[in-house]
Amino acid sequence: MKFNKLFLLTILVSLFSCTDLEESLKEDLTYEQARDVISVNALINSAYSGLRLPYQDQSRFWAAQEHTTDECLGPTRGPDWDDNGIWRVLHNHTWTADHAFLSNTFNELLQIVFTATNALSFGPTAQQAAEARFLRAFVMFSIADGWNQVPFRQPGENLLNAPNVLKGSEALDFVISECKAIINDLPDGPVNRANKDAARVLLMKAYLNKGAFANRQSPTFATADMQEVITYADQIINSNKYSLDDNYYDNFAPNNDQVSSENIWTGENQGGISSGNVRSRWFCTLHYNQNPSGWNGFATLSDFYNSFEDSDVRKKANYPGMTNVSGINAGFLVGQQFDQNGTALKDRKGNDLAFTPEVALVETGNNLEITGIRVIKYPIDYNGGDNANNDYVFFRYADVLLMKAEALLRSNNAGDALTIVNQVRAKRGATDLGALTLDDMLAERGREFYWEGWRRQDLIRFGKFLAARQNKPVSGPERLLFPIPAAALAVNPNLEQNPGY
Repeated sequence: MKFNKLFLLTILVSLFSCTDLEESLKEDLTYEQARDVISVNALINSAYSGLRLPYQDQSRFWAAQEHTTDECLGPTRGPDWDDNGIWRVLHNHTWTADHAFLSNTFNELLQIVFTATNALSFGPTAQQAAEARFLRAFVMFSIADGWNQVPFRQPGENLLNAPNVLKGSEALDFVISECKAIINDLPDGPVNRANKDAARVLLMKAYLNKGAFANRQSPTFATADMQEVITYADQIINSNKYSLDDNYYDNFAPNNDQVSSENIWTGENQGGISSGNVRSRWFCTLHYNQNPSGWNGFATLSDFYNSFEDSDVRKKANYPGMTNVSGINAGFLVGQQFDQNGTALKDRKGNDLAFTPEVALVETGNNLEITGIRVIKYPIDYNGGDNANNDYVFFRYADVLLMKAEALLRSNNAGDALTIVNQVRAKRGATDLGALTLDDMLAERGREFYWEGWRRQDLIRFGKFLAARQNKPVSGPERLLFPIPAAALAVNPNLEQNPGY
């Protein structure tokens, strides 16, 4: 087997930042020569770090999963946050085939798939191979979720040939088969690396969404698939490794790697040293005159906010190390805002900094800086600078419980499902529900996982994604998928544009 020298140079430079490698690459390298200079660990670590941009940045997969829903919108505020309407069109479902954020996300996710696959070509150990295959499966799940088409090569395939494309159910079946094949070779932890329970959660998500991936307009839920969800949930629950956190926001805190009892798989961020853009979760929503001075952008919708009971800590709670430092509470920020000394804050126009429930996609009035309810899901790291220490949360124990509850509900076992939902609600300070419908189930998932990047997938599975809501009319079925970027179509004849674009 030979490796193209330009391709190999790209890998080597990215891994080792050498300046004199090009001179030594006069000919194609053999597999044995390549294996001598390429570190499998470096490739796998590159795949881990590759997760940071597309998942943690406010303009990538998170935007695709949240701005398109009832949980988030990015209004234009006078001259601020216009960006040629790139945020607005996500919320009102009028994005076009050349939407830059969606195209960048697609490409960056595929780069992780490529990096993880490449690690498999250089003699990894069983655990290294399992980690690479898990990361690849997780990212392929995201691509299939958003675009329904996943370009894919097996290790060692000729890079000059266009990759094959796995579509819809075929892609999901691959994710399932990979997780099952590697689970025994994955370690038990830590939570910031691929692990056995992370594979179980991904399997749960794959089986729960299987009918939706097959037909997003009319999802189905086979009894056998729901039983798979329940089985994997029980394996995690019965391990007694996890519990619902006494403090909900500890799951997202700067030291969540030490204090969370819920997190199953996270993306590691090292405070002050190296991280993704997890700080965007508070910068994108805080006003310029708060601490820290934010970007005064994103908000949530009043209908969504009003779905919470006042006693629910997921709605509002003081958080040590944040509220006493800045006056900012965790959860939702609405009404007059204060600093840590109780002094009322003002906006830049001299108005009271009192966030309003009302918000439009285009704000032009004197109050344009204060419209919209703001969201603080990740407690602010005041010590990390640009590199915040909050590890990014992918999978939590609460999701295991609520996915099991949903599978039970869809299996005509509403009683046991209600017990689980009320277990979660009680921990969060909400009152018990007396009954449980699918609408109740969707609403509870919204309250538990808001701004965590799952809402679009949930709305599609529950048949609510296309419905009219605040600042958005009814949308057509083409919006159930994102467009394939033109550049990807140009280089891969196995891809085809999704309907409606």
